[in-house]
Amino acid sequence: MSNSRGAYRSPEHIPLLDPIDDFGDMSGQPAYPFPEEPVGDLEAHDKTQIVQKSTWKGRIWDTFDRPPLERKLLLKVDAVILTFASIKNLDQQNTNTAFLSGMKEDLNMYGNELVTSTSIWTVGYVIGQIPANLLLTRIEPRWVIPTLELGWGIATLGSYAVKSFKSLYALRFLVGLFESGFYPGIHYLLGSWYTPAEIGKRAMIFWLAGSLGQMFSGFLQSAAYNNLSGIHGIAGWRWLFIIDAIITLPIAIFGFFFFPPLPLQDKKSWWLTEDEFELARTRLQKIGRAGRKPWSWKKLKNLFLSWHTYFLPLLYVIWNNQWPQPAIGYWLKSFNSKTNPPVPGKTYTVSQINLLPLPQTAIFVVCAASFAWLSDGVFRGRRWPFVYIGAVYSLMIAAIMRTFPLYKNINTTFALYYISQIGQGAGPLILTFINELCSDDTEKRALLVAAANDLAYVVQAVAPNFVWKTTDFPRAKKGWTWSLVLNILLIVWMTAILLLIRRDNKRRRQDESEGSSQGDLHERYDGKDLDSVDGSQPATSGLTFENNRTTVLH
Repeated sequence: MSNSRGAYRSPEHIPLLDPIDDFGDMSGQPAYPFPEEPVGDLEAHDKTQIVQKSTWKGRIWDTFDRPPLERKLLLKVDAVILTFASIKNLDQQNTNTAFLSGMKEDLNMYGNELVTSTSIWTVGYVIGQIPANLLLTRIEPRWVIPTLELGWGIATLGSYAVKSFKSLYALRFLVGLFESGFYPGIHYLLGSWYTPAEIGKRAMIFWLAGSLGQMFSGFLQSAAYNNLSGIHGIAGWRWLFIIDAIITLPIAIFGFFFFPPLPLQDKKSWWLTEDEFELARTRLQKIGRAGRKPWSWKKLKNLFLSWHTYFLPLLYVIWNNQWPQPAIGYWLKSFNSKTNPPVPGKTYTVSQINLLPLPQTAIFVVCAASFAWLSDGVFRGRRWPFVYIGAVYSLMIAAIMRTFPLYKNINTTFALYYISQIGQGAGPLILTFINELCSDDTEKRALLVAAANDLAYVVQAVAPNFVWKTTDFPRAKKGWTWSLVLNILLIVWMTAILLLIRRDNKRRRQDESEGSSQGDLHERYDGKDLDSVDGSQPATSGLTFENNRTTVLH
């Protein structure tokens, strides 16, 4: 292989379009055309540029249009990371499913105990997130993430034996604590491996694995209730926790051997070749990602003076908490009320209560996935349009659900519930947005991704006790009002962020022009001149400066 690997130009490395005309200046995200893409391996690129048109297969999954070495690298990394993603949120959903399948009656949870157990889980989750993500900047992920997964699996297994809701509370805290580093940690890991043309899809797949886990949990609980209930004297809802642990524990052990390192700061994993690992590093350097750097007072000062620190996490906090609590299960269960049933003679079995909500999840998964594919593809890396689309749709749904007659026409109510979550797919793209805007500082990136998820759950630990009370379902008028207001705030907050990015880009272009005339390029950020060589300058996703010429790496 040639030693000139640094000259390799990724298929994403193409000229920046006019940032004002194409709104790249507004978003902080580079707008890019579908490029003609070079093919071949690293050595072929050192000799010549062979160009190939982007294909329809590459539009569906980006690796199809990559050079062979890059395609092999991405295949390996995808296989490992997305395998772990496939189990995300399975445990978070099984408590709700178990509650609807007999746990409520067995543990005497007739008040707000379910919401309280979720809040206690959230406390553990909040405590561990930021420390775990910062730990990833110093210790290889294969030691951090699998260890947390192992603890999560053991605590989940213990949940099957609880005799009271107080015991459930204690175990839910431990489950939350062990799970705390997983979601923000994987998002940080995605930002440490993938380019902007790839990361949106992976972030969405990771997140949607939780929704698929919810579907799987519903099928699993239905099967457990019907086929395992009473086996060895164990209730059907308890078997779900046992099965979850059986699934989780082997995957955690698998992680100790296969979980990928961070290319810009860790040693090569045994399942990657030297060429693959060097290519992984080159790809990240081309898009301005940074590796580990020491903490210093200057670094802390830049962190606390940056508007990113205050605005970006709160964007995710607002989005996360506008999400309505799942109401369809409570609506189905309300038909079985022994006193004043809403539709006399109409009831649903436990299996129906578990299975009938699943089309809502299926529709949501398809629509959310379309957000990511469009964002990486047709929208050329822009994340912000999907925040607006989702907020407008969700506030309309909330306005309707506040006063909708739930029992007047059952089929219409089913249809409304099924389409109610179509607009809820922007979350992973918001975390991707943070990953990209903070490309040049890995500690800042880890901190803000974790802070976004952490603060979101701080609010989530408190708000449901007031606005989404279990006893208010299925109507939950306060909750739908809360969702409506937060979606309006989400639109306002996203607009403020875009204006700040536009201001920064205007300053950056001015400084680039001044630097070109002086032969010494500096960037200006929040009124401070920062030398672009020391890595302390803020990044606008995908932008770098090469030979005093702005280029986009996407």
